[in-house]
Amino acid sequence: MKHDNDVILDVNDKPSLLMWIGLSLQHMFSMFGSTVIVPLLVGLSPNIALFASGVGTLLHILVTKKQIPAYMGSSFAFIVPMTALMKTTGYPGIAQGVIAVGIIYLIVALIVWMVGSQWIDKLLPPIVVGPIVMVIGLSLAGSAAQNATMNNGKYDLKFVAVALITLALAILFNTFLKGFLGLIPILLAVVCGYVVSIMFGLVNLHTIAVAPWFAMPKFEIPFINYHVHLEVGAILSIAPIALVTMTEHLGHIMVLDELTGRNYIKDPGLNRTLTGDGLSSIAAGLLGGPAMTSYGENIGVMAITKVHSVYVLIGAAIFAIIFSFVNKLNVLIMQMPLPVIGGISFLLFGTIASSGIKILIENHVDMNIKRNLMIVSTVLVVGVGNFSLNIFWWLPLSGLAVATLLGIILNAFLPRKE
Repeated sequence: MKHDNDVILDVNDKPSLLMWIGLSLQHMFSMFGSTVIVPLLVGLSPNIALFASGVGTLLHILVTKKQIPAYMGSSFAFIVPMTALMKTTGYPGIAQGVIAVGIIYLIVALIVWMVGSQWIDKLLPPIVVGPIVMVIGLSLAGSAAQNATMNNGKYDLKFVAVALITLALAILFNTFLKGFLGLIPILLAVVCGYVVSIMFGLVNLHTIAVAPWFAMPKFEIPFINYHVHLEVGAILSIAPIALVTMTEHLGHIMVLDELTGRNYIKDPGLNRTLTGDGLSSIAAGLLGGPAMTSYGENIGVMAITKVHSVYVLIGAAIFAIIFSFVNKLNVLIMQMPLPVIGGISFLLFGTIASSGIKILIENHVDMNIKRNLMIVSTVLVVGVGNFSLNIFWWLPLSGLAVATLLGIILNAFLPRKE
């Protein structure tokens, strides 16, 4: 099995116990904000989303034979239909839609297993993959800036200060710290940013103090917590979006390929990665959580720390499951101010975008060639600008999905010779 000696921990390397705990907590903190924001916006239980993310990650790692260091968290792509369904069918309708998403993933995985994945290399060469990876990072920049500046819709200088301090600490820790502390710069920056937020009065300490230590997550299990009635409308409003999130899934796999120096589309195979994603969403639907997807935040952490160990992601998943029961710790993290998340996100999302630039450079893509310039320019602006298409109500295409399709089409039809 290939081993990358240029990183601190490669995919199959096991860290020592103390290092394992610190690195896993770092990953859990990195994904926590996004994972709990989705259920909070929709009206679901954050504890269940956290529990489902841990279970989904373990399922994905199991299905992919412990070869892919990916973390599964709540998907933002389904917020709109889930919010609408909460007012009509409630969670039972959402559950059927989320489970249907997982089933669609499994069907596509079966098709890929039957016909192979060789066509992907021709469909997605470096000239298309590079800008798509850049879009994945840059399209999240607006969210990071929003978290770093806006307090309930109003520009807040305290938020700006906390975000910049957190970002500065993350850069300083990553640059100057050595040894064990040098492996957890993101975690240290988050903790320090949290302390700074308390000093600025942005954390409600009373809420943390009065919260009970332990609480059972509010599971929503079919036939146990609610009666099941077929909700065709709910399924049709959620399930087709799976075709869009598959694009994001493929993009994240390509980023991980570049990051770890492997080809996960061939080994363990795109059919297994899709199966892992599908099973994580099915598990979430059966437990009471939202649809799952792989997370760019955790990919950013791996890129910065050069720690790619799948065992660290397993630890993060286990911590997520444990924290879903430890209510006081859960409340403590839920009180984490948005500017801390925003400050860290500047670095994490930027690192993902930089990986796209690296793909273009390492594959010697000549931007003086008009064909290449046209493809990269179109993909970047359409994707970062989130040029979405809502021609069919049941299949809205995000900016990333449209950018990917345009990149594939332009690469296929633009002449190779000027």
